[in-house]
Amino acid sequence: MTPTTTPPRIITGLSGPPPEGDSHQRALQLEQQTYDRALDCVHCGLCLPACPTYTENGLEADSPRGRIYLMKGLADGKIQPTETVTNHLDLCLDCRACETACPSGVVYHELIEESRVKLSTKKRTRMMDRLVHGVFFHVFTKRRRLKLLLLPARIAQKLGLGRIIEKSGRLLPVQLEKMQSMLPPDGPLWESNLNKFYPATPHDGVKRSTVGFFAGCVGSVLFQHVNRQTIALLNHAGCDVTVAPLQTCCGAIDHHGGRLEPAKCYARKNIDAFDTDYIVNNIAGCGAMLKDYAHLLRDDPNYAQRARDFTNRVRDISELLPQLEMPQPPHPIEQTITYHDACHLAHAQKVTKPPRQLLGTIAKLQMIDLVESDMCCGAAGTYNLSQPIMARELAERKLQHVIQTGAKTCVTGNVGCAMHIQSEAKRLGVDLKVVHPVSLLHEAYFGIEE
Repeated sequence: MTPTTTPPRIITGLSGPPPEGDSHQRALQLEQQTYDRALDCVHCGLCLPACPTYTENGLEADSPRGRIYLMKGLADGKIQPTETVTNHLDLCLDCRACETACPSGVVYHELIEESRVKLSTKKRTRMMDRLVHGVFFHVFTKRRRLKLLLLPARIAQKLGLGRIIEKSGRLLPVQLEKMQSMLPPDGPLWESNLNKFYPATPHDGVKRSTVGFFAGCVGSVLFQHVNRQTIALLNHAGCDVTVAPLQTCCGAIDHHGGRLEPAKCYARKNIDAFDTDYIVNNIAGCGAMLKDYAHLLRDDPNYAQRARDFTNRVRDISELLPQLEMPQPPHPIEQTITYHDACHLAHAQKVTKPPRQLLGTIAKLQMIDLVESDMCCGAAGTYNLSQPIMARELAERKLQHVIQTGAKTCVTGNVGCAMHIQSEAKRLGVDLKVVHPVSLLHEAYFGIEE
């Protein structure tokens, strides 16, 4: 697509003048190519059973088709961005399951994301919402700040104060209570940073590639052990791994939160930071955002082509490992597991078979199919903090299906899913361990870590 510098304009419909009166002045301003996404929808309804919010409450306005009607109505100036309208749009998880189901190829996420950007200036927010959003945008996206924020929580956890809070009922606002409950129980007080370079240690002596590893924000603070395991697997496969010191947040939190310019800024910094054969990540949400840079910066004359080149080099770890001629893992794992498809891996990146194929190489590992494996668990980035009620309902639905498998281990390729499902399992008293596929592969190749 040829970049254009044409500014966004008010879209009022297929043809004809704007609506009468001054309603067009209050219409939602969407770019033509984004508005066209709404016109692609033929209202067939095949997306309805794929939509998590619609399957939970049965409201048409909380379905992809219904939300497209709302967004088109806002763009045409036929309806106004009332609190009721924006609540229906805010309840969308942006899981993109509707895109997988859609026979017309509607790129729904571009429509909902741009609409949220334009609506963000019109919304009234409560004090607690502003506080939580401040944490989202100014702490979660900055690794050192996140470490500092979590330090007292880690200390309280080590002292057993977290259990006291849980048993005492709600002492914290629901969003902060959820943050506390999702903190993994076995992490260090202060997570050390990764080295800048990890040389290949190929199993067969053949060096295959140079890989840039994208560590993530929350991932590098709460799941650094998975990052180290990922690097070890890449080294074993014959890859030199660089960890670009200038890499930053992928931009997903800001982008999904209606903050377009900060998201673009993060994208430019990451494009500048990486110059390797591949950019590899192990977090579905980050990977989906990295692969969307070409769309995000499509109108940037300095970065549009570079963004396309960058996107073409991005791989989830489960995509790259099968290409690297890895041998059969030597250590069997005698467990029964089930696999949950993270939305932004299955629906955004269309990666479903590779993780299962990798897990299938592990001797004695039995995998039980999960009903609705690609239905959102309710994590959806920061959704479980901003929409805790719906997020909890979706987690309970997911856990019911997990329980039916009889598996005590749930495997998923996204840290947000892992934290959300694990914390809700704990709340409900479900005996379940949630792990990343990388952790099982690492154990199968190198044995149990001491």
